[in-house]
Amino acid sequence: MPEADIIIIGGGIAGASTAMYLSQLGHRVTVLERGEIAGEASGVNAGGLGGIGWGAVPDLQAYLTMGSLEEFKTLQLDHGYDLEFRQSGTLQSIHTPQQYEYARDRMLRLTSQGYALELLTPREAMSIEPGANPELPGYLYLPLRGQADPEKTTRAFASAAANAGASILTGQNVIAMGQTGNGSWHIRTSQLAGDGEFRAGTLVLAAGAWCRPVGELMGIKIPIAPVRGQMWATASMAPQVFHTIGSVESAYDWSSQNGPDSSAPPELTHQGETRLTRHLYGRQTKGGEIIFGGDRQLADYDVNPEFDGIEVNRVHAMEVLPFLRDLPIQRTWAGTMPFSLDGKPIIGKIPLRDNLFIVGGLASSGFGRGPMAGKLLAEYIQSGHRPSVLNEADPARCVSPAT
Repeated sequence: MPEADIIIIGGGIAGASTAMYLSQLGHRVTVLERGEIAGEASGVNAGGLGGIGWGAVPDLQAYLTMGSLEEFKTLQLDHGYDLEFRQSGTLQSIHTPQQYEYARDRMLRLTSQGYALELLTPREAMSIEPGANPELPGYLYLPLRGQADPEKTTRAFASAAANAGASILTGQNVIAMGQTGNGSWHIRTSQLAGDGEFRAGTLVLAAGAWCRPVGELMGIKIPIAPVRGQMWATASMAPQVFHTIGSVESAYDWSSQNGPDSSAPPELTHQGETRLTRHLYGRQTKGGEIIFGGDRQLADYDVNPEFDGIEVNRVHAMEVLPFLRDLPIQRTWAGTMPFSLDGKPIIGKIPLRDNLFIVGGLASSGFGRGPMAGKLLAEYIQSGHRPSVLNEADPARCVSPAT
């Protein structure tokens, strides 16, 4: 039976990052991935990286976004991995006078707290993004944000983990797990070549939207809901979009109607089949495709794109970049994102079992927050002491015995 110090279930960007940092700290790490590296949400997202600065008093969001941004830089600039990373900045469109007031107030509040963002006129926006719509009331500019290729990046973190000594095993579907009398973990997997068995002293759950069913295997309830995100792309073309693109609309709507309940996470675009708001993010890839997405809808684990939602998103994108009206959609796809029911990340020790940790609930921004989430968890496991910045992400607040 293969043995490790630590087994990580899930080879997305959070699991691969955790494996890399733990291996660099000298631990024997095995990653068990059900499919292929970058085969799920970490490899099929838009590739946008958040961050508006550390702020005067850095909180968890600042650590996860800005810390991850530095890890992207390190992997590409210092270690030579091609992530297609660049710190392009983001333009967020404003569509109504009410949204303008909201964006202005948000900009004033956040800049007073030490964050970096600006309110631009349409003319100022067009000077850095020539295709921007001059008829909109204005734009928020977030200069520190970036972008990278999600598939290349996730595989790069897994490769860096392997180079540090981690064992990265794909095609390993976890079907059972339990603990021995001394607290060590015994994991059984199903694979094409037959069942596999693994043993480790510590177990880390990094299974993204599948943390809930994995938790059920050990009799615990992890309140992470699978949320479908869907995207579309144009054909490849010469550079026309130079920033990542977003919209203030959803944040404005969520500011008045947002709030978790017992069955659905906050900040979704739909309640059941009813649309609550439009959400938008997109960019042009290095290969030339212009890609956009935005819907966040509870759809169990269904990853079939829904045409009406794609069309709503396309119209939204055309309002920001009018030249998109002349570009047909070439392909569509979807993925499943891990949203916690209270909207906060779940990172740390699960107290219901010995030597059990989780890095999850990173919602739609797991790609841009996963590396630092993995680093913080690795430091927690290494030292035995929870970093204070992880207090609000404590699993004890929400993980419970299965009923």
